[in-house]
Amino acid sequence: MQVGAAIVASRFAVAEVPPLTLAMLRYAIGFACLAPFAWKALAVKSGTASVRDLVAMAALGIGQFGILIALLNFGLQHLGAAHAALIFSLFPLLTLLLAAALGRERITMALVAGVLLSIAGVAVALSPKLGAPQSGHWWGELAVAGAACTGALCSVLYRPYLQRYPTVPVSAFAMLASVLFLALLALGEQWPARVFTFSGQAWAAIGFIGVSSGIGYFWWLYALKHESPTRVTVFLALNPLTAALLGWALLEESLHPAVLGALVLIAAGLWLAARPASTRVPAA
Repeated sequence: MQVGAAIVASRFAVAEVPPLTLAMLRYAIGFACLAPFAWKALAVKSGTASVRDLVAMAALGIGQFGILIALLNFGLQHLGAAHAALIFSLFPLLTLLLAAALGRERITMALVAGVLLSIAGVAVALSPKLGAPQSGHWWGELAVAGAACTGALCSVLYRPYLQRYPTVPVSAFAMLASVLFLALLALGEQWPARVFTFSGQAWAAIGFIGVSSGIGYFWWLYALKHESPTRVTVFLALNPLTAALLGWALLEESLHPAVLGALVLIAAGLWLAARPASTRVPAA
């Protein structure tokens, strides 16, 4: 739901703020929110953690926020938003397949049915917008699919480090790595000079997106620490639904009746995916 709200808020800022600069500022503010709570633990854990673990956690942060965002933004330059959201909704299905292949999760019919129902719900929610003509080439589709694969892989690989270290310092460290990576990528957008030109309204939207991202990412990793990756990522199906409802409530956008049908499908999918306790991954 936080991601859906951030998408709506981004519409206030995107006219002034370039995409990579927005992503960099988003996670810089998120890191600033986590740092006061993580600083002491981060200093202690960085002294006791192996270099290999630190590099791996930094790579996961860069993948989750840097590479994923770059691929998604590239895809959106060549693909309609509805098509991109539908392809990105494969995130939990890819997570399930990767987790099963790596022995991190057991596939059950209820879990598969829940994931497929949530994807169907996303498709129904976006159905009024799926008739828009596309550019005719497949680079956009590949980029968005690559973003979903990157997110799924990071979600599966996070678990050992989250079991080894507290959630807050892992969140802050991974987010700091992504900020440094995005700051380098965004140099092409001349962000050091442009940040002083943004309006107060744009900064208000950036502030909301950043604070909510810091809180949301902490809860995301907390969930990955205590639950299977598929049960966590399946809730991404609420992203386009939340954006549609908030867009209707705050931006006076039209709300298609298909959204109500999507709500039923997504709710059923989440219930199926989260209900069976027998498929929970046992503690290491």
